[in-house]
Amino acid sequence: MSEICFTGVQHAYGARVVLDGIDLRLSEQRIGIIGANGSGKSTLARMINGLVTPTEGSVTFDGMDVAHHGKDVRRKVGFIFTDPDNQIVMPTVGEDIAFTLRRTKLSKAEVSAKVSAIAHRFGLTDHLEHPAHLLSGGQKQLLALASVMVGEPAVLVADEPTTLLDARNARMIAQVLTDLPEQVVVVTHQLELLTDFDRVIVIEEGKVAGDDAPAKAISRYRALLELPS
Repeated sequence: MSEICFTGVQHAYGARVVLDGIDLRLSEQRIGIIGANGSGKSTLARMINGLVTPTEGSVTFDGMDVAHHGKDVRRKVGFIFTDPDNQIVMPTVGEDIAFTLRRTKLSKAEVSAKVSAIAHRFGLTDHLEHPAHLLSGGQKQLLALASVMVGEPAVLVADEPTTLLDARNARMIAQVLTDLPEQVVVVTHQLELLTDFDRVIVIEEGKVAGDDAPAKAISRYRALLELPS
């Protein structure tokens, strides 16, 4: 597994500090990040591939400082957002998946083979010619996944990937993420998604308030929110 390190990380949006004193070393295959809205968890996740850079401190991916080697890191770290419409850029499913490979030196035949393989992996084979924005919510999130994973990242970071989905599609996407062989970091409010993860981190008011196995970390989170166990 790759190693992601946060060292003395602080981040502020203007005068508002959203992360403060974060020190973490992440190397497990399945890592969950939980916290209340506004706690700083999404900012933390976006630092892993340089979408956000810290105001103070550093984030490294396998020894590369993300702030200075963002392009190289983003080749290794894929990211999917809550709303897949923010990531769909091409008219059809097949074209959208292929768009990720546009800067490679692959031949058209090689690109086509990769697109076909990843579409099969995520159950999109029958939709390759379909207008991407007419897919269902669950299919759009699968397309977002396929379009990222076709680039063969070592790590996938997913920021609340089930929030906009109905219960059935949320369960489906959760299962897909759980079954991925790649290293996965998931920000989520869907606590049951994290049951079999290796590690769960609780962020509260910009600080690490819990860092443990899922059951203990989730219990800590529930206590912070005064929720029933």
